Amino acid sequence: MTEALLRPVLYPRHVELGAKFAAFGGWEMPLEYAGGGVLKEHTAVREAVGVFDVSHLGKATVRGPGAADFLNACLTADLGRIAPGQAQYTLCCDDATGGVVDDLIVYLNAPDDVFLVPNAANTAEVVRRLAAAAPDGVTVENRHRDFAVLAVQGPRSADVLAAMGLPTEHGYMSFTVAGDVTVCRTGYTGEHGYEIVAPVARATELWDAILAAGAEHGIRPCGLAARDTLRTEMGYPLHGQDLSPEITPVQARAGWAVGWSKPRFWGRDALLAEKQAGPRRTLWGLESLDRGIPRPHMAVLRDDDTVGEVTSGTFSPTRRVGIALALLDTAAGLGEGSEVTVDVRGRRSRMTVVKPPFVKSGVR
Repeated sequence: MTEALLRPVLYPRHVELGAKFAAFGGWEMPLEYAGGGVLKEHTAVREAVGVFDVSHLGKATVRGPGAADFLNACLTADLGRIAPGQAQYTLCCDDATGGVVDDLIVYLNAPDDVFLVPNAANTAEVVRRLAAAAPDGVTVENRHRDFAVLAVQGPRSADVLAAMGLPTEHGYMSFTVAGDVTVCRTGYTGEHGYEIVAPVARATELWDAILAAGAEHGIRPCGLAARDTLRTEMGYPLHGQDLSPEITPVQARAGWAVGWSKPRFWGRDALLAEKQAGPRRTLWGLESLDRGIPRPHMAVLRDDDTVGEVTSGTFSPTRRVGIALALLDTAAGLGEGSEVTVDVRGRRSRMTVVKPPFVKSGVR
């Protein structure tokens, strides 16, 4: 028997809005909403503002003397480069292989108090690994049921939060605490936006207030389908597809999230060796030259030879063309401007190799 899916506290609100639901990371989450659909939700975020319930995301705390130093010896990015009140994208890698166990955001409250937001399906494993390695006095706690996360994203997102009396002026990858609400200048859409972390008990109140404050700006509730098209246009990876225990940050072009000069982090030796030797495959973008829409696991070919595989693929509502992220074999010698084909359900679709993002970022 399959394990029952978790439901966010806002599930009744999503039902009222006519949401279609899908299983994701052990949760039953909105895929899209009635009266909008993926295209309208996507466009709202690119041109105005949208709100996502992303409470399925993991939450964990690491606390105690030297908590930040402990994490810095485990995760890839250099935590010493940020100050309290700032956030950092980082990776939890397997120590032996360098494969990505998860990618996550670290919020540094203080040297002895750190908040983590892993991916939903990986939270328990990240917490398990950190707890097993934690020194005496440092506690690692899974808090996924305690907090809700709402993402307000788009060019008018600051107007919405300001109308609610929430802070908006802090810089990208930083956060401000307002009472029991943390307003983070982070997001997964490539647009100016915020992620609000609040106690579960306040989720409904905040969701209603966001929709009310955003009404004059054309706000739309947005589901996971639009979240996926938005992040793919930006070339942002999704764990389990573009990053995984079998896909290293070197292969996924995520070396910018690795503190290569740090003396210690999980996977350091394996990743340094791969970086020096060169990866056997590399993540590239693909853009359709015809009407083909690439999807995950489709084969990438040059002539009749398979030279890679699509990891993420979709139709770009902004560009009106099929786009993809794909792992391409280094030995094939492909690069920007190379032409390949993708086997789209038995039909060869022409694609050109590009470097993401596929659209210009609106983050400022």
